Amino acid sequence: MAERVAVIGAGQMGNGIAHVFAQSGFDVAMVDVSPSALERGKATIASNLDRQIKKGTLQAADKEAILGRVATEQSLEAIRGAALVVEAATEHRDLKFRIFTDIDAMADAGAILATNTSSISITEIAARTKRPENVIGMHFMNPVPVMQLVEVIRGLATSNETTHRVLELSKAVGKTPVEVQDYPGFVANRILMPMINEAIYCLMEGVGSAESIDTVMKLGMNHPMGPLALADLIGLDTCLAILEVLHDGLGDPKYRPCPLLRKYVAAGWLGRKSKRGFFAY
Repeated sequence: MAERVAVIGAGQMGNGIAHVFAQSGFDVAMVDVSPSALERGKATIASNLDRQIKKGTLQAADKEAILGRVATEQSLEAIRGAALVVEAATEHRDLKFRIFTDIDAMADAGAILATNTSSISITEIAARTKRPENVIGMHFMNPVPVMQLVEVIRGLATSNETTHRVLELSKAVGKTPVEVQDYPGFVANRILMPMINEAIYCLMEGVGSAESIDTVMKLGMNHPMGPLALADLIGLDTCLAILEVLHDGLGDPKYRPCPLLRKYVAAGWLGRKSKRGFFAY
C-alpha cells in the first residue's frame, strides 16, 4: 500500500499505532518533539517485533522491512502527504486542541485527522479545525499490537465518508472496529473506569486488600487482569483524567473519582511508569 500515515506522539500508544500500520504495509511518519521519545518508540517497536517472531506470528525476515517503513520525525512538516494523521499525545484537552489546530493547518486538504483520545469529545476537538467532517476518534486499546479493538467515534460533524474510510483502515491493520457515538468516555471507558473507581473505593474503605480485590475479579469474573493492576498499567493519572471527563461531561455523582486515587496521583504514585501504584514494580 502506498498510502502514508502520520502518527503524532511516540509514547506507549503512538509507537503501537505506528507498529501496526507499518506491519500492514503503510509508510509511517512517527512525529514527536522529543528525540529520546522517538528513540525509545522505535526501540519498543523493534522489541515488540522480536516478541512476535518468538511467538511465531511474524517471519524474522520481515522485521527490517517493517522498521524501515517507520520514519521518525521531530517536525509536524512530516504530516504533509499523509492520507491519515493519528494524534496519540497525552490525555489533556488543551494539548489536543492545540495539536489539532496545528495539524489542520499543515495536513493535506483531503487528509483524515483522527485522535486516539480515550475520553475527550471528538466534537470539541473537531471544532478546533476547518474540516470537522474529516475529524474522527480512532481509539486503539493498549497494548496496540496485541489488542483487537478500535473504537471508531463519530463527532457531531464527522461525515459518512470519513467514518467508512476509518472503519476500512482499521480492518486493513487487522483490527475489529466498533462504531460508537461521541459521549464522554465513549463505551470502553464509560464502563471500565467506574469499575476501576469502585475497586479503589473498596481498597480505601478496607473492604479488601489490593491483592484480594484483584483476585476476586480475576478468578470470580474471569478478567485476565485485576482492576487495580489494570489501573497501574493504564497510569493512575490517566484514569483520574478520564474519570474527571466523565464526571464533568455527564454531571452524575456516580463518576466522582475516588479520593484515594487523587491522593496517589498527588503523591506521584502513577502505577507501572513510576514503579509504584496500587502495587510496587
